[in-house]
Amino acid sequence: MKTASKRFWLRQVTAAAAITTLAPLALAQEAPKSVRIGWAIAKTGHNAGGTAATVMPNYQLWVKEINAAGGIMLKAYGKRVPIEVVEYDDRSSTEEAVRATERLMTQDKVDFVLPPWSTGSNLAVGPTYEKHKYPLLAATAVTDKAPELAKRWKHAFFFLGTGAGYAESLVSYLESAKKEGKIGNRIAMINIADGFGVELANATRKAAKQHGFELVYDKSYPIGTQDMTPLLTEIKSKNADVFIAYSYPPDTMLITEQSRINALNPKVMFTGVGTQFPMFKAKFGAATEGIMAPGGVDFDAPAIKDYFMRHKASAGYEPDRFASTIQYTTLQVLQQAIERVGRIDRAAVTQEIRTGTFDTIIGPVKLDNQMLTKLWYVGQWQNGEFYGIAPSNRAGAKPAIIPKPAWKN
Repeated sequence: MKTASKRFWLRQVTAAAAITTLAPLALAQEAPKSVRIGWAIAKTGHNAGGTAATVMPNYQLWVKEINAAGGIMLKAYGKRVPIEVVEYDDRSSTEEAVRATERLMTQDKVDFVLPPWSTGSNLAVGPTYEKHKYPLLAATAVTDKAPELAKRWKHAFFFLGTGAGYAESLVSYLESAKKEGKIGNRIAMINIADGFGVELANATRKAAKQHGFELVYDKSYPIGTQDMTPLLTEIKSKNADVFIAYSYPPDTMLITEQSRINALNPKVMFTGVGTQFPMFKAKFGAATEGIMAPGGVDFDAPAIKDYFMRHKASAGYEPDRFASTIQYTTLQVLQQAIERVGRIDRAAVTQEIRTGTFDTIIGPVKLDNQMLTKLWYVGQWQNGEFYGIAPSNRAGAKPAIIPKPAWKN
């Protein structure tokens, strides 16, 4: 090799080595100072109870734990980056939720937006997520429209199932109890006039007919109803073995209290959101025994026990036994998707959520057509804990207590 050529070659090798050595440092210097996460949730208004039980403590726990570990690992820069939060109160208004979500995406320009509480609010903000191509991880939305919406909204992911799924699981379980002679075929049903209540009631009507039940009472009630006594009095006169209430937290508390006062004690009592909350157990104590609701938890799973411990240490109270585990699961999915992509790239993160398999507190999660399908559909309070009872063939399922015990003071 000629001397001049050799010198040139050595210079090139030296320069390349220097670039290689400095590359991680350069990448680290170019890394964002934070991963900006936004949310608009109900801190006030009728949705505040559900938000406080299911959404806010999980968001706070997730951010706290990630930042304590140094942040989210962005491998493209070779470093961990902390989470920075931008938040708003949607005041339990779907209109305000949409406005605040739009503001987070277009003005605050956050990297990712976490969703509000409730079916209605999630469906209201869905088009905004889709317009701006942000992944929507809907952990508190139960809707039969999920399969259709997943086809239209390529950035939406539904983690809490469909109304038909809950209704079919409940009514088929009741049919088994009917065949065993534990209950008759009369069902009384009420529902809140909201997306959650309307869809579940519609699905239950169909399931009841298919499984040979007679719906002897079927009425809806408006959001903000302060007295359930007139409805409960009518229901009591129907002598139905099964009472189903697709209710939200304030109504669930009211229905349970006034049912006890009016000695309405059906063989099966199934109430809605809020039944699974710590405040329900705290208020009613032993009187919760035998009450059913959507959801449930497998407390034999070590990951669930650990999650409950961490949640209580962070929030000061336990998570609910319905959507909290799902809510935290969505956050684990988001974190793992971001870390696999290794940079803030919403399109790539969305694709990873769509196709990846994730290690979560409820076990391995892989979405099916943008939906989580492995769920507890029916749970029941037994000996001070809210266990999953259906699907009955799922690991950790407990047999149901039917008939429901008499009310305890």
